[in-house]
Amino acid sequence: MKKTFVIGDIHGGLKALQQLLQRMQGTPQDRLIFIGDYVDGWPDSAATIAYLIDLEKSYECIFIKGNHDVWCEEWLAGGPPDETWLSHGGRSTIKSYETCTSEVKDQHLLFFRRMHNYFIDEENRLFIHAGFSSMQGPAHEHYTSNFKWDRTLWEMALTMDKRIARDSSLYPKRLLLFKEIYIGHTPTLNYDVELPMKGCNVWNLDTGA
Repeated sequence: MKKTFVIGDIHGGLKALQQLLQRMQGTPQDRLIFIGDYVDGWPDSAATIAYLIDLEKSYECIFIKGNHDVWCEEWLAGGPPDETWLSHGGRSTIKSYETCTSEVKDQHLLFFRRMHNYFIDEENRLFIHAGFSSMQGPAHEHYTSNFKWDRTLWEMALTMDKRIARDSSLYPKRLLLFKEIYIGHTPTLNYDVELPMKGCNVWNLDTGA
């Protein structure tokens, strides 16, 4: 039976990713959905990207783009490193590319460019890095940067008054669009929690890698 595995923010933690995949004991028929933020933080960002590219040969992989991935993509494309990026893990990512050839950097740039902003599966489950603000769903989002930066969806789901019924006119429309929503971006460590958290039908998988 085909399974779907959802992996949260990796942030250059290659060893942890490899350990996770070993414990999953997945098969080539399974689908792996990555929520984004593959770089910045741990020292193996370039090696992590190379590993993910190779992983596609064995699994059906869906790669969602996160805000850190946007910064890295812009730098790989020849742009100056964003100052905010440098102070949020960018320096370790740049250092990880010091021994990479221009061909490898070009390959990684193409990898970033073909990432998804979001993905909706056959069960009407949404996978997105941060969130969206449109009450009509991400396809109607005016500012696509919200896909990588939004925190309002998670904050709303987390603080939702449990007494409000789903069929109430007060129930947030964004939470009715999908069976489940899977996000990263906001570390659960912010709430002193080391495991994935759930608010309404929203799962936050960023456990602070």
